Amino acid sequence: MASLALISDNSTSQPHPRAAFLAARDELRGRASGLDLAELWAELAPAERRMLLASANLDADLYSRPVDEMTPVGRRAIRDAVYRMSHYAERLTDRLHQRQAHPSVALAASARAALAEGDTTAALHFLNLIEQSR
Repeated sequence: MASLALISDNSTSQPHPRAAFLAARDELRGRASGLDLAELWAELAPAERRMLLASANLDADLYSRPVDEMTPVGRRAIRDAVYRMSHYAERLTDRLHQRQAHPSVALAASARAALAEGDTTAALHFLNLIEQSR
């Protein structure tokens, strides 16, 4: 946040009008210089690094090297692997949250409705369907 330090003024209580822009610019500059990848790489366990290297089709022995010692092509491959894996995880999460109720829930509701109407034959029919759907 070097840009924000240049515009900070303790005499005013309102944020500088360009503060959000400067923060975004600093973040983009950090990404362009690979700082975000370096921070992520430093936080990863060795096994997670090996997994990323495998996904990037890079030598697994690179797991102990800092990102700034890797070639630009290697850094780009790791960044692409992180991107792919992140999107895969998001898709899996979305699938879990969009999952519809098990069909037995609807059958159980039908069985309850049949019992409420006093139709035990229909209720037993729905219970039988639930037992078969395991």
